Amino acid sequence: MSADSTTTGPAEYSASEAVRRILTSTGDTWAVVGLSNNRARAAYGVAAVLQRFGKRIVPVHPKAETVHGERGYASLADVPFPVDVVDVFVNGDLAGGVADEAVAIGAKAVWFQLDVIDEAAFARTREAGLDMVMDRCPAIEIPRLG
Repeated sequence: MSADSTTTGPAEYSASEAVRRILTSTGDTWAVVGLSNNRARAAYGVAAVLQRFGKRIVPVHPKAETVHGERGYASLADVPFPVDVVDVFVNGDLAGGVADEAVAIGAKAVWFQLDVIDEAAFARTREAGLDMVMDRCPAIEIPRLG
């Protein structure tokens, strides 16, 4: 972290201890925002890996499609049960708003995928008491836990 306390750096927003905590002890219900039946999109494959490792995935996409056997919802607010982790597969310009929605629904953690970095959203989310990582992929990290 730099001397300016409002700026985060890669070591903080992708901290290994936060990654491990989210993957092992935050909970097993993962809302995957941006997940659809488009097999060419990264969200589709990452959701399958999360399922293989015992996570319940909840597709969140405007189309509200059933994906990998799980019913989809048009928004996080439409999900009628608690969500532990919100995994964000949207354009970086929209990711901060999704993080705010995660706070609003009472999620425990937010995960921004590779190349998605929003330092202001990170600060807001952490200030609200949630764990958060950015610029990491759970499908890469979860097998590393061994």
